[in-house]
Amino acid sequence: MPLSVHFHHRVLIEFEVLSSQKYACYVLIDRESQKEMKKGRKRLPASASSAAVKRHEEQLPWKKQKLVDIHQALNSDPVDIETLRQAAVSEGGLLTDDIRRKVWPKLLSVNVYNLPAKPSKDVREDHKDYRQVVLDVRRSMRRFPKGMRVDEREVLQEQLIDIILDVLRRNPQLHYYQGYHDIIVTFLLVVGERMTIALMDKLSNHHLRDFMDPTMDSTKHILNYLMPILERMDPELHDFMIRSEVGTIFALSWLITWYGYVLSDFKHILRLYDFFLASHPLMTIYFAAVIVLYRQKEVKSVECEMASVHHLLSQMPQDLPYEELISRAQSLFISCPPSLLAQSAALQSRNIIAISTFKDFQSSTLRQRPDSILREQLQKRHENQLALLMNTQPATTNQLIKMAVWGLSATLGAAALAVAQTAMDWAPEFLSQLF
Repeated sequence: MPLSVHFHHRVLIEFEVLSSQKYACYVLIDRESQKEMKKGRKRLPASASSAAVKRHEEQLPWKKQKLVDIHQALNSDPVDIETLRQAAVSEGGLLTDDIRRKVWPKLLSVNVYNLPAKPSKDVREDHKDYRQVVLDVRRSMRRFPKGMRVDEREVLQEQLIDIILDVLRRNPQLHYYQGYHDIIVTFLLVVGERMTIALMDKLSNHHLRDFMDPTMDSTKHILNYLMPILERMDPELHDFMIRSEVGTIFALSWLITWYGYVLSDFKHILRLYDFFLASHPLMTIYFAAVIVLYRQKEVKSVECEMASVHHLLSQMPQDLPYEELISRAQSLFISCPPSLLAQSAALQSRNIIAISTFKDFQSSTLRQRPDSILREQLQKRHENQLALLMNTQPATTNQLIKMAVWGLSATLGAAALAVAQTAMDWAPEFLSQLF
């Protein structure tokens, strides 16, 4: 049915959804046009309708147009990942947490209808990292929203501990590092426990993989990309930092926490997570470079010695122009790609797993079905399981089995919807944001 909405106190208008094979197009039709149609007058020719759609899209404010683009991309089959990536990196990122809960899983090729189970009670038993994880999580109070009730925060902290240990148990090749919890808590606050496990399982094996080696050698190697970038963009700044012997350790916490540890405003952290999830794994070091370049006057104004420069750069300003820096980082990545920087002597002869696997990882995200299809597939699996069960049981027990399975299906359905509504499920909310 059409959805009636008010558009900036103008006449009441309605949405008509015109479906095609790959996307839905929303056309605004005013009351007078509808009255004419009801009177039997001729409809506009297709070319005129297309022109009306194009004019409307041109008139939409950029945020509303972005919502339309995201909605169409999520409902495409396969999902239009390139449009979602562009939405995540362009101005404003993914705009709201509701949209992030839809798009983040797609960026990492996570099926929201096949999430891991909650961690079992024995996940903490005899785990070598348990003590360190608990200490780090207990110290993470500043990462939770101000004003959150103590009991609510404590529940989330317990979930945070379980998520970390569960991901590590699933991936014995991974090694915990201090700062890992700073990334996980960001996802936990937005998408909840089970989806966080799924997202972190993917991230830990791709974008964060080199931070999770037994030693810090790979992490140091990634940090070594910073100076060659600075040398190409500002030789004077580069030489100043080399003379000061400051090194790159000041940027360590930036990279391994995706800046979650050093930024106090959660909305800025989320904006960067949108950007990093849709970008190359080394984008975090390019963002570090643009921060240093942005502060080059401050850096050059301090005494050229390690302690002074390190102290300055370790104090992250909270009022950075994030959109400008994100745009600069993108341009910098294009003009100085990792393959060009790798010619530097400091960057030779080491394999970075996140880089070597990134192309295959990106390709794997291109074959995803929209959530509406995934939900239908889940429902069909339930129906097939029911049919199989009915065929293998005596007739006298069939009625009891039906009742039990119906109850289970209702519970699973409610849980699935609670985890992630499909794109069409949130269409009314989506449309309300347009007007």
